[in-house]
Amino acid sequence: MATAIDKQHDGADRQTIRRHGPATRITHWTWAIALFFLLLSGLQIFNAHPSLYIGEQSGFAFDNSVLSIRAVRGAGGEVQGVTTAFGRRMDTTGFLGASGPEDSRAYRAFPGWLTVPSYQDLATGRVVHFFFAWLFAATFLSWLVASLINGHLRRDILPTFSDIRGLPRSFAEHLRFRFHHGRSYNGLQKISYSVVLLIFFPLIILTGLTMSPGMNAGAPWLTEIFGGRQTARTIHFVVMLLLVGFFAIHIFMVFAAGPINEMRSMLTGRYRVDPEATEGGPER
Repeated sequence: MATAIDKQHDGADRQTIRRHGPATRITHWTWAIALFFLLLSGLQIFNAHPSLYIGEQSGFAFDNSVLSIRAVRGAGGEVQGVTTAFGRRMDTTGFLGASGPEDSRAYRAFPGWLTVPSYQDLATGRVVHFFFAWLFAATFLSWLVASLINGHLRRDILPTFSDIRGLPRSFAEHLRFRFHHGRSYNGLQKISYSVVLLIFFPLIILTGLTMSPGMNAGAPWLTEIFGGRQTARTIHFVVMLLLVGFFAIHIFMVFAAGPINEMRSMLTGRYRVDPEATEGGPER
């Protein structure tokens, strides 16, 4: 992330800096596209067997699921969508298990508008998922190498002691929607991005590889690390939900902090900063 100050001024008191380099911008949008299709095709794959387990054993002969989303026929003959998590049953008719209008209800875990393709097609879902999975992994590796070389990881992602010490203040300011447009990320942003980029992304890649029979033969230690293929599948699903939650918060914060400025920084690299952010200190 380059932060040299341009000669251009946006208004009387705000200057524009070059905040994001080409590598950061390209990987950001590649991840956004890849994760979109990974989510929808992943839900298509989940629909083929809508249950999650811990360990190695799974299947219709076992009753050890930690999560299941199914259509169940009730005592009165009606079909309901039922989601069971850790033994607790919830009626999710209309969205999960049994979705859509009553006269054209679909009986599968996730509704068609949340899957790729929209109809039940495991083979196509797997093709789409694997393509974008490899794209996602290659992009992550490219970002990691580039960030180590240009210093982006050390300078902009990894939080310092000062960042951690200032977390309570940063958190309180975010709750009050008081945003500072500085030369670099604040502590809350750094920790969030560190968790996503250095924990969630590697986890979702490694658990995806653990579910591959080919990788089980070539790297059996992966299965041992995650406690079995079914545990890896469950972790994969949970990390996906966490990434969806992060994405929702990320989009909300973009709009709250100023969508034009935030989007411009990820499209052109240019970012408007507060006056105090350009006063004093060396340029980088």
